[in-house]
Amino acid sequence: MITEKSAELLTEQIGSELAASHNYRGIALYFARQSLMGWAKLFMDQAAEEREHAEKIIAFLVDNEVPFDLPAIGAATTRFSSALEATQAALDSERKVSGQFRTLSSVSLEEDDYTTFQFLQWFIEEQVEEEAKMQALIDLINSGINLFQAESLLEKFA
Repeated sequence: MITEKSAELLTEQIGSELAASHNYRGIALYFARQSLMGWAKLFMDQAAEEREHAEKIIAFLVDNEVPFDLPAIGAATTRFSSALEATQAALDSERKVSGQFRTLSSVSLEEDDYTTFQFLQWFIEEQVEEEAKMQALIDLINSGINLFQAESLLEKFA
């Protein structure tokens, strides 16, 4: 049985995932305005992935007959001073989400909510990959490569 505290935190996590999706879309629009369409596509794909994460949590709550309200999300900026700033914002977001999943996992164990704990393990593993991907993109930008030339390398990050 899903505990009340786990349900509350999972509902908050839906909001975090939807906000991350919204933020990735903002980053994608930044890159699109720079005519860096490969970068824009990569971040639009990330936005879709974050929405899928929210849907996965929603399905879990519905399958377990947990009532909840969808959280509101705020505005997402499309204004960044550089590709590095935009990508750093993505990495910072992934790190925040990773911390939220670790907290959720700890709380579910404290509450003997093993169903939720097991469910969260996929997300924790996924977050390791997401953080590594964003760090690799930052490393690519910091390498000094021309961002237009780097587009041919982006398929490796998909």
